[in-house]
Amino acid sequence: MKTAPPGEPIGTPHDGLVPRLHGLHAVVFDTDGVITDSARVHAAAWKPAFDAALRAHPPADPALRGPFDPVEDYRRLVDGKPRIDGAADFLAARGLTLPPGTPADPAGTDTVWAVAAAKEAAFTAHLDEHGVEAYPGTVHLLDRLRRADVPCAAVSASRHARQLLRRAGVRDYFACLVDGADSARLDLKGKPAPDLFLEAARRLQTEPSAAAVVEDALAGVEAGRRGGFDLVVGVDRTGTRESAADLRRHGADLVVRDLAELLDP
Repeated sequence: MKTAPPGEPIGTPHDGLVPRLHGLHAVVFDTDGVITDSARVHAAAWKPAFDAALRAHPPADPALRGPFDPVEDYRRLVDGKPRIDGAADFLAARGLTLPPGTPADPAGTDTVWAVAAAKEAAFTAHLDEHGVEAYPGTVHLLDRLRRADVPCAAVSASRHARQLLRRAGVRDYFACLVDGADSARLDLKGKPAPDLFLEAARRLQTEPSAAAVVEDALAGVEAGRRGGFDLVVGVDRTGTRESAADLRRHGADLVVRDLAELLDP
């Protein structure tokens, strides 16, 4: 797959893509909820972990004691962030001040790391049993980008990203992957910092100002905007006005429900 040196566009306008994508040097895709139907699995895995923590440590304010909402709470507080950051942000939003603990903490409710470990156990069990699929609209877009010689990268805060992409059969579409393991090794900051996306652009030998970011998480959309990418596409799988408006407020240039909308019929 061809890549372009910074400042040098690839080819001519790309047949089969909406005009807004013409002239891009590269596209950087988030993984969960954009490439693979795994965001809902992450959200479902968080629910028993957070609900157990809320039962074990009821917030002082009764209004904050309700169970974790795998749609709205996940979308607003957890999605797109490193696991420990998402855990800390949700618990703080519910007024819980658990000790942070350490990555060695077993699954439980007494520390933030223990809650994150409970989520990890639930997610891994589901992945092992059921696997994950890629969104058909995303695969169609990736096909068209590959035919147009536009290099693509995948990014994820998760250490599971490589496994997810392989199990979904789409790893070969991406010239590079920047995942949670890379983030730890390179000391990259998590979203909404743009570090993951900027590292992907660097590996693609492409300036952010000539590339696009495709994201479904509010933190990820904000990261793309902070990184100075030419185009930030928000993916709204919920289809609600509120969700689409939130994506735009956080920096999305356009919002689609499915990436097939980026194909020019």
